[in-house]
This record gives sequence, C-alpha cells and structure tokens, in this order.
Amino acid sequence: MRFANLDGRAVLLQADRALDIATASDGRFPADPSLVFDRWDDLRAWADTVDVAGHEAAQPFDPQRLAAPSPRPRQVIGVGLNYADHAAESGLALPEKPVVFTKFASSIAGPDVEVSLPGDTVDWEAELVVVIGRGGRDIPEAEALDRIAGFTVGQDLSERTVQWEGEPAQFSMGKSFASFAPTGPAVVTLDEFADPAALAVTATIVGEDGQESRVQDGNTDQLVFGVADLVARLSATLDLLPGDLIFTGTPPGVGAGMKPPRFLRAGETLTTEIEGIGTITQRFVR
Repeated sequence: MRFANLDGRAVLLQADRALDIATASDGRFPADPSLVFDRWDDLRAWADTVDVAGHEAAQPFDPQRLAAPSPRPRQVIGVGLNYADHAAESGLALPEKPVVFTKFASSIAGPDVEVSLPGDTVDWEAELVVVIGRGGRDIPEAEALDRIAGFTVGQDLSERTVQWEGEPAQFSMGKSFASFAPTGPAVVTLDEFADPAALAVTATIVGEDGQESRVQDGNTDQLVFGVADLVARLSATLDLLPGDLIFTGTPPGVGAGMKPPRFLRAGETLTTEIEGIGTITQRFVR
C-alpha cells in the first residue's frame, strides 16, 4: 500500500492514479492525513479490498501536489552516526547506543519544496524515515515492524555551524529551520518491498548549469541499528505515537565529510531517492 497526502487529503496511490480515502470509504476514514495513522490497522485491512487504479473514483494526479504524508507528527526523532562509514567521515567513534536528537515538527515539509538557506554551511543527509502506525511503549523488537505504518524518504538538512554551536552542541537547532525535514512522496508499507532491510539510498545535486553530482550512494543494509532495533530501543523511553517520524541516519557522502567541505548553494537542486519509495526534491534559494 502506498499512502500519501494530496492537497491536504489522505489518498492511496497506484501507478499514476490517486484514490481519495474518505470518499472511497464513504467517510469511514478521515480526510485529514494526520488522523489516518490513528486508524492504521483498520485502513490496511480496508485497503486490501480496494483496487486503487481500477476504482471509479481514482483520478490522475500531479506529483507536485503531494505534501508531507505525515504533516503534523507529534515527535520527529533523528538518529545520528547510524552508518559506520558516515561516523568515520565525521571523525567520530561508532556509537554503542543510538545517538538521538529531535528535528522540531515545524521543520516538516513535503517532497517537492523550495528551501531558503539560513547560512553558508547547510549540508544534506539522505535518510530512510520510519513512520509510526500503532506505536506504543516498551515494544519488543520482535513486534516492532508490526507497529510501524511504513517507510518514506527524508532529508535531514543540517546547518552545520548552528548544529555545532555551544558546549554541548545544539544539534536540534541546526536541523530545524523551515523545510529542513522534507519527506515523501508516500508512506510505503513493508509488504511492498522485496527486502525492506536492504534499500538503495542516493542523493544527487544538480547545479545551476545542470551538471549532476551523485554525492551519496548507500544501502539501508548498512544500518548499525536496524529499524526494528531502533523502534524497540526508542519505545523503552518514549511512547511512540501514530504518525511520528524516525529519521534513521544517513550513509556516507555528506558535504562536511568532503575534503575540502562542500555545502549547498543557492540555485542548486537536491534529489533524494530510496529504492521502492520514490524521490523528493529541494530547490535552494538565498
């Protein structure tokens, strides 16, 4: 199942067609995408009976009308240094436990957005994002995958100067400017993947002159702490709520790790793709 937010309404996607959930279910489910996660298990059961592309109410859609699939998460959790090669390029030791921070919810944006650069050291971090479904507290690792809604694509955009200001560093502040948490284009349930634990993750920068540069090329099979492990560990402290987001970490290739460092500039476009989910795009302006 592919769940998305089209013009602020919850929809199911198949190929080039979108099906409005509230309309097709005769009001059984809400139109507001944020409220659907509270009914995720019921939605899955209903959606299994629906032919999305063949439904009489299904319509073609413009992908640029898609918004963040979970537009108002109550918690946005980031996990740092969750790929060994990224920890190495950052000059930091591999953590024994997940390194956790937050991206404040006001930084959430959709899959195709313009981002204003607040400084000269804005970096990219392509990430698999876990969207919580049923959630809960003290979730056993063996049950963790059943508690999530699915996966989406995210960028953990980071203003490195702000991130490392102060003692201790202000991670969350540097990662929470407007549109610094773009997500989408859809939430994809795990049954849609041949292997949900091994998904290719790439990030590409296109310059003003049209020249493309592939800056990240990784795979989620390299996660230090896998999805089920993260959900179990986080839920030992937090009550994971429907619609919450977990940014699971980035593979190597970020700008701060380059020699010399390289950061995003006005006029550039960043495209992030995850196998089986799709792409998100940010255009940067001063």
